[in-house]
Amino acid sequence: MSLGWRRQRERGHRLLLATIIRIALGLGRSAARVLLYPIVWYFVVFSGPSRRAARRYLARVLGRRPGPSDLIRHFYAFASIILDRVYLLTGQFHRFNITIEGLEVLAARLGEGQGCLLLGSHLGCFDVARACGRGYGIEVKLVMHEDNAPMIRAALARLNPAAVTDVIPSGTAEAMLRVQECLARGGVVGILGDRVVSPAHIVECPFLGRLAAFPSGTFRLASLLEVPVVLFFGLYLGGNRYAIHFELLAERIDRARPDRAGAARYWTERYAERLEHYCRMAPYNWFNFYDYWGEEDAVNTPGGATLARRPAERLPT
Repeated sequence: MSLGWRRQRERGHRLLLATIIRIALGLGRSAARVLLYPIVWYFVVFSGPSRRAARRYLARVLGRRPGPSDLIRHFYAFASIILDRVYLLTGQFHRFNITIEGLEVLAARLGEGQGCLLLGSHLGCFDVARACGRGYGIEVKLVMHEDNAPMIRAALARLNPAAVTDVIPSGTAEAMLRVQECLARGGVVGILGDRVVSPAHIVECPFLGRLAAFPSGTFRLASLLEVPVVLFFGLYLGGNRYAIHFELLAERIDRARPDRAGAARYWTERYAERLEHYCRMAPYNWFNFYDYWGEEDAVNTPGGATLARRPAERLPT
């Protein structure tokens, strides 16, 4: 299990972020994208842990040893999406060419007045889902941990303070109430399901050739609230192009099933399978720049190496 994302300090500087935002809004996207290159070089050269994590991931997903150009492309995709969030949050959707696949999956549930959980990840950009939702008059809330990139979130929130109300901080007393209220109104609640927040309720799933820990809480929540789970991936294709993919993962997760832990494991494994599929489709869209498989922890922790380094094997369901 890896909680590395919570231990990792957010790199960057508030002044730098503010400068990028001013340039993005003042000079336009093309000029701002040119300025991303020195920023990307800075991270590739000076951010050792992120660089090592990116190299491990790329080796798995590409099936070869990644070169410097792969690392630059990976970090540049990440920087591009941060930049594009400036425009998405300020309603400048006309700047982008966005294609949508599987919208009927979402529309069919919402058309009946039924809310659903939208399960995403740190693959691509979730903000394009919120933009898509606003374009179709859909209420979209996002459950997010407060430790997730607070500097970037604060800078972007100043662009569109109203967007702050779309975020439900996880782990708070009112979080469940706000989730239930949104679903009762026929809205969508988004959850990013690829980062472990706590040791409770995790499932080790085969992922890109190794076992990785995934939280199963989303499926326990879906079972409790009796709502569908729809997968979402907002993939960045380069330039100004994004591809949104919706897939129905579970129409309903039966909470009456006696083996609830087994059900949570089954659905978490299905999620990991689809996440791997889209990672291979858009390999440079993966933005978990930390020791995702817990390999460094395994090296430094007695007894941990066997679990973290063994090849993936199918877990019983």
